[in-house]
Amino acid sequence: MPELAVITPTWRPDAEFFADLHQSVLKYTSEDTVHHVIVPAAHRSDFTRFEGPRCRIWTHPELLPRRYVRLPGGVWGNMAAPWPPVRGWVMQQAAKIAAAAVVDADAVLMTDSDVVLVRPTTAAKYVVDGRLSLFREKDAISPEMERHVLWHQVARNLLGLPPGPPPPLTDYVGAMIFWDPVVVRALQERISKVTGRHWVDAFTSQLHISEFIVYGVFADEALGEEGRPPESPPACLNYYDRTPLTPESMADFADRLRPDQTGIMISSHSGTPSDVRLATARMCEQVGQG
Repeated sequence: MPELAVITPTWRPDAEFFADLHQSVLKYTSEDTVHHVIVPAAHRSDFTRFEGPRCRIWTHPELLPRRYVRLPGGVWGNMAAPWPPVRGWVMQQAAKIAAAAVVDADAVLMTDSDVVLVRPTTAAKYVVDGRLSLFREKDAISPEMERHVLWHQVARNLLGLPPGPPPPLTDYVGAMIFWDPVVVRALQERISKVTGRHWVDAFTSQLHISEFIVYGVFADEALGEEGRPPESPPACLNYYDRTPLTPESMADFADRLRPDQTGIMISSHSGTPSDVRLATARMCEQVGQG
């Protein structure tokens, strides 16, 4: 079984971001690492150019039960429980969980499409004492982050856990996160057992939810002390600003790349020009080789 698979949800407007990411996956992961891209069925043709031995294209209907149908307005309907409709963002999260449970690999790397790898990337780099580690940012969720606090509450309800402590809470969200497929399958089983429903139906019935928070809370609080993953350093250097990187500022960004970070994320919402994005990635590669 391959050590690593990479999973990226994306869509037509981000196809060129995905192209850069995929090239970096080919360059910086082993030859048996397959890049799994999840796209809306209507956007599949925009990604067929990447398809091959190291890229598998999935559409949402291939990963989720047939009772889910796409509706106008970017929402989905569960024909077994048609109201309320399922938001596209929630369906994408469910598809990521479904893919992570079925890919053939010891570990999966969940990446956003605006990530680029800049160093060799292996699961082994993030294994501690024989166990895949998990990214956590402790005390990162403050009371003012109401949506994140709600995500924690929803996760605990889905998992049948007692109410959690008040904020600050741990954040598990990131642009480049390692998951264990064995844990993902156990997570699916737990949700089904607690809710008495197929895990997809229980998950997508939530108006507000984060797949990363659900996975993190499950791994930390439902697996017991022996099953709890070790803590992982952040695998990715992130740029979330809504202002573009410039030739002047990209050097400062690259200088912040830590030795344990193998990828960078320059948000697609930053408006950073493609030539600056690529130049920044090259600069980070040079830092990584230094």
